[in-house]
Amino acid sequence: MADILTSLTDVSTDTRYNQLADNLAEAIRRGTLPAGSRLPSVRSSAQTHGVSINTVVAAYRRLEDRGLIEARPQSGFYVRTALPALEVQHQPHAPAAKPAEDVLDLIDTVFAAQINPAYTNLSLACPQANDFYPGAKLGRIMASLLRRQPHLIGQYALPPGNVALRQQIARRSLALGMMLETADITLTHGCMEALQLALRVTTKPGDSVGLETPTYFYLLPLLASLGLKAVEIPTDPQAGLSLDALELMLNEKRLNALIAMPTAQNPMGFTMPLAAKKRLARLMNDHQVPLIEDGLYAEIQFSDALSPAVKSFDRDGWVLFCTSFTKTLAPDFRIGWIAGGRYAEKLRKLKAVSSMSESSLLSQTLAVFLESGGYDHHLRALRRRYAAQVDEARALIARHFPQGTRATQPMGGFVFWVDFPAGVDTVVLFQQLLDEKICMTPGTLYSPSGRYRNGLRLSCCYPFNARYTAALARLGQRACEMSGLPPGLATTTAEARADETRTS
Repeated sequence: MADILTSLTDVSTDTRYNQLADNLAEAIRRGTLPAGSRLPSVRSSAQTHGVSINTVVAAYRRLEDRGLIEARPQSGFYVRTALPALEVQHQPHAPAAKPAEDVLDLIDTVFAAQINPAYTNLSLACPQANDFYPGAKLGRIMASLLRRQPHLIGQYALPPGNVALRQQIARRSLALGMMLETADITLTHGCMEALQLALRVTTKPGDSVGLETPTYFYLLPLLASLGLKAVEIPTDPQAGLSLDALELMLNEKRLNALIAMPTAQNPMGFTMPLAAKKRLARLMNDHQVPLIEDGLYAEIQFSDALSPAVKSFDRDGWVLFCTSFTKTLAPDFRIGWIAGGRYAEKLRKLKAVSSMSESSLLSQTLAVFLESGGYDHHLRALRRRYAAQVDEARALIARHFPQGTRATQPMGGFVFWVDFPAGVDTVVLFQQLLDEKICMTPGTLYSPSGRYRNGLRLSCCYPFNARYTAALARLGQRACEMSGLPPGLATTTAEARADETRTS
């Protein structure tokens, strides 16, 4: 056990039990501690890691709260049976098409409910509490800048944007394996503008754009507004895009561009294996088709060693990397950026005629915060919190959702995908729950062809208070009623026999 845990000797007591819990949770996610395996005794763990028995007890209780382990009387602590994982979905290659009108209409309906404060949101990917962001620290930096440099609010920051912030972004890009120059980067009004600009410089109306399926649902109205056709590419809920299917489409010249989220994908949470990322970059470069890489959650990976961006393997500039600070640092600042590869100059010019510039004051505030090291400290805490909340949400699903429910195991971010058993229609569930002021996003939103009526995306970027947990339990109760199945994980015969063998 000791070889999978980091040293706990140089941190405070409170941090020690959290760190021990986080490291054990990571070992469970990786399969190093498989379902059904017994954890070392409290006394043994305390001796191994040089901490008190109380510290180990606190760590184990934290893992129980997250639904990862369970105490068995007079036996010890065991890794719980995992929530069943989604299986590979063998979709046919969908023809190029505009998103169905009913999908676009449903997106509008969902968004109207999501922004209504009277509703309890279960799916909106926007953290709903101030403690998710370092607002006070950013406020102090901004106030100091205004005192020392009042001219910042009286000048335009023309494209490609504030130099100091772009320098910090270029430096930070090394953590994701990218070697960027300051001149490679253009600041944008959030990640959505970065994606829009990328599409506008790489495609023309009538072109076909490949998408993961399920995909981020706001891409669908974006493509429609630009007169672009969506092509769904089979996507594995654990490994990502089917590169064999993609290669076939590229060989047949069926794609003019591809949008993908290879790291902490929205809505499923997977991160493509390293070999797959390298192959994806090679395919796009060999076929000279642009890849628009959405890296919005790439810095919220749960593993300490970050998986690199596909952009880091870009040979000839065919990968455009888009992201923003809205999910990690300052949503209202609306500052994103794009590294455009061979399209960098076109992007800078298009940004100038589209929305001109981003705020000098806000950009400089972020630059100072990044340079101070405060962002790294904030990210470490944010990753731990989201990893823990994803675990807790999955535990609630295992307790309240109907037997046969499956879910993805995110590698980062704060969203994941749930598939209900037959008989559950999430569009109907959505309409029923609206009457109870609960909002969730049905699976059909995430496919231009309206697939996934038994699926939904859940978000874990809210305080896990009584309101949120009650709403999630109510969703499970409604699904149980619709399916006619009881709640809780079904124990298979094989699992029961294995459990008998372990305890005999």
